[in-house]
Amino acid sequence: MNFNTILGKRDFLEYLRGKKANFLLSCSVTNTADIEGISQAGIPGKMYLTPTLDAEFLATSEVRSLDNIATTPKGIPTPAIMTRAVHELRPFENIEFLNLGLKIIPQIDYFKRYDFDINPSDRIDTGAKIDAMEVFQKGVEFAQNYKPNCEYTILAETIPAGTTTAAATGLALGYEGKEYFASSFKNTPSNIRDEVLQKALDNVNDNMDIFEKLSYVSDNMIVFNAGFVLGLQSTNHKLILAGGTQLASVLLVVNSVLKTMGGEIDSSKIALCTTKWIAEDKNSNLKALLQLLDFEVNAYYPDFDFSTSKSEVLKLYDKGESKEGVGAGGSLVYAAINGLDKEDIIKKVESFIGA
Repeated sequence: MNFNTILGKRDFLEYLRGKKANFLLSCSVTNTADIEGISQAGIPGKMYLTPTLDAEFLATSEVRSLDNIATTPKGIPTPAIMTRAVHELRPFENIEFLNLGLKIIPQIDYFKRYDFDINPSDRIDTGAKIDAMEVFQKGVEFAQNYKPNCEYTILAETIPAGTTTAAATGLALGYEGKEYFASSFKNTPSNIRDEVLQKALDNVNDNMDIFEKLSYVSDNMIVFNAGFVLGLQSTNHKLILAGGTQLASVLLVVNSVLKTMGGEIDSSKIALCTTKWIAEDKNSNLKALLQLLDFEVNAYYPDFDFSTSKSEVLKLYDKGESKEGVGAGGSLVYAAINGLDKEDIIKKVESFIGA
């Protein structure tokens, strides 16, 4: 299995070929997910369970806070199945979890969970009620004390409705490109999302500073990880942001903080890795989003799809239903630079869903 370059050169990943990675999963809840029709990243009415179940499945290959693995209303299983498949075939150094505002703590023993006393954020259409400065500083501090025993870290996320809060974050900070942000749906639910975004943006104004704006329109995952990215700059540790437009939004926050407060970033230590489904998505534009940054960043995606799978449910991924999450793209890139075969990954994923 190979990987493709969106931005930058191959060198970043080639340098990491064969090396082990630490895997960090940011788990968070935004009550924006309660808005009917805004997201399909989980079970309607129980979206708050998605990050909990994703964490449980990633760690143990089973869910414990629900009877069965969570699927979308169309029956598509969580992208965690791809990340878990890669881990079983070529294990990460460690899998660790960041509690960035969970409602239900995952039922997992032995695995390291970092708790930061962060509450789930509210709906952005009525104000997210985040203390963004404090959450950002917690991210910086965590990075400065983060001492993994491997060459690089894969940082992923699980937060339903996160693409909507990501879009609100970018727009509130003055980046043009509402249409660049992805959705968990094949076709973005434009009317609902536009209404939510407009209400969110109505709560902020030009007199507010960055962190005041983020406190109204963002989510804890984005704000904390922007701090983490900047805090990690004092080390030589390499970082893969494993995700799509949500983690691009993390970089937009980083960019705005640097522009406002001064300072520079060595972005040669950072790459964003996403799935083929995001990279080739006709309804979003990850590359254009990354080109809004004032610094250059490497970006890649794996040559992976389910075209040869015998599961019709998994083939819905290839049709644009559910595209990224739980570090799927970053994990599949990790698989590519560690010599894993696409068919072996597909078989492993199929085994999880009884296909």
